[in-house]
Amino acid sequence: MEKFLNPAQAEAVSHFEGPMAVIAGPGSGKTTVVINRVKYLIEEKKIMPNKILVITFTKAAAVEMETRFKTENEDNLESKLVSFGTFHSLFFRIIRKVYNYSTDNVLGEDEKRTALAKIINELEIEINDIDEYIENFISDLSIMKNGLISIKDYKTEYVEKSDFKEIYKKFERYKEIHNKIDFDDMLTKCYEILTENENELNYWRNRYKFILVDEFQDINFAQYECLKLIATPLNNLFVVGDDDQSIYKFRGAKPEFLLEFHKDFKDTKKVFLNTNYRSTNNIIKLANKLVNNNKIRIKKDIEGVGKDGKLTSFFSVETPLSEAKKIAEIIKVNHEKGVSFDKFAVLCRENTQSIVFAHVFSNMGIYFNLKENVFNIFNHWIVRDIMSYINIALNINIDENFMRIANKPKRYLSKDFLNDVHDTCGSIVNNILNYEDLKDWQIQYLKEFYMHIAMIKKRKPYEAVKYIRNIVSYDEYLEEYSKFKKGNLIGFKEIANEFMEYAKGCETLEEFPDFVDNLRIEIEKTKKKSQNFEDAVTISTLHSAKGLEFDTVFIPGIIEGVIPHQKSFGDEELEEERRLLYVGITRAKRNLFLSEYKKRYDKETVRSRFLVEMGLKKR
Repeated sequence: MEKFLNPAQAEAVSHFEGPMAVIAGPGSGKTTVVINRVKYLIEEKKIMPNKILVITFTKAAAVEMETRFKTENEDNLESKLVSFGTFHSLFFRIIRKVYNYSTDNVLGEDEKRTALAKIINELEIEINDIDEYIENFISDLSIMKNGLISIKDYKTEYVEKSDFKEIYKKFERYKEIHNKIDFDDMLTKCYEILTENENELNYWRNRYKFILVDEFQDINFAQYECLKLIATPLNNLFVVGDDDQSIYKFRGAKPEFLLEFHKDFKDTKKVFLNTNYRSTNNIIKLANKLVNNNKIRIKKDIEGVGKDGKLTSFFSVETPLSEAKKIAEIIKVNHEKGVSFDKFAVLCRENTQSIVFAHVFSNMGIYFNLKENVFNIFNHWIVRDIMSYINIALNINIDENFMRIANKPKRYLSKDFLNDVHDTCGSIVNNILNYEDLKDWQIQYLKEFYMHIAMIKKRKPYEAVKYIRNIVSYDEYLEEYSKFKKGNLIGFKEIANEFMEYAKGCETLEEFPDFVDNLRIEIEKTKKKSQNFEDAVTISTLHSAKGLEFDTVFIPGIIEGVIPHQKSFGDEELEEERRLLYVGITRAKRNLFLSEYKKRYDKETVRSRFLVEMGLKKR
């Protein structure tokens, strides 16, 4: 047994047979426990290394753990036979053995999206943005398959049910014809094999006698069911996780799988790793204060090791822009004192928040790396719709822009009618007015449209966008579209609100199209500029920051509607939002800055309930 292990870690490492749940708080050394347990099984209990399986959730984490294990055990050649991998790599091995698949049979993301685009076009489903629609379909498909739910019983979340069924049938047929499977199929096909083929099930039960799972709180239903089948009847299943860090509900993960592990595996032994070696005592106390408000959790009290540090810094500013500037100034001042940029991270609840930080950091000469692709709002179909109204007012590509927004909102101009008029020589606008069969009520709609265009032309960009949304009733169109296409109305209005904020930066309507194009180009350049600088601030979402740590962490925009998010209505969703903020707070080693702003979209913001729960000062 390694001398550096604390009593709880040593207890976990020296566990031998039967199920064990290790509840591992942030910074508690769970990787150390997993690696040393494998070593213990091999050296002390003489378990053959090829009988041991270690599973984690990302390829990077599996490679990192395997590399560390082999480095620490380089003298023991047999130890190299231990299997490290992800659930998908395990399931593909199981499927490949039965179906003789190779990696050529795995459907690549590009081919998957191309196939779905073709299917959607063939079905003539009317949508605004095919890429967004495909993303929504894939999300629904993953939820269904990760939950092992039949198409008959599945209630769609993102795509209208009848459309989902039609696309699903054609997509499954496409994979069948081309002998392809995707990552979701790996789960369902593996489950089918393990439940229907007893010989295969017994093979894998005999292949892996001891199974260790890291980040167990991230497991979904299909993964868990397959895992239970392989681990039974020996039940030598060693799971490490933290229910307080379960933040992937949208992928099917639930804290209940860890909370109720002992019900699925009788005589489960439980160990708490409640010493946080990462953060200062003040950060740990604040994190505990927050997460203790959750009801569905394992009670625990995370303690530090006496690291002194400053109290958490909290500040209020007027707007998101002033918040980004203040954070940039703090980083700049510290960098001038010799602190490298890579010691800092800005962790945002929403990807759209990162735009303003990228913009401000670029202007202030602060190097940064984007953990994920910045969402370019100016490419979104909602922005393009609004700009179509403005382009018509400015006499820019009238026909093209009119075709885009002719029925946004509804003006009862059929697709066939519009195509006929568009194919006729001359301007579409003139052709429509001269169309003999046009009904009186259709003419009235068109007269209103031209009146609106005239009014838009007289306004500054911000007022023009506001007019399009409220007077022309574009927001009503968004409501109708989201209702019938099962779109995310909150997300749609958020995009429109963000765009309206950007419109404040331009004085005249004539300059606005170029202004928007320049912003679109600037964001694309920002994406390319962030090319993994060695010394750079990390800009990330809270979800993507899990598993990382930084000397100094900034968490901006802690207001109602952002943290917690406006889509989180119920108690279950609010608890996940609280866990998400908890994850962000516990990424900080030495310094933590939390902030809020008082105004958003020209409205007063509401103070986040989470700030109240943590006892942070009022505005």
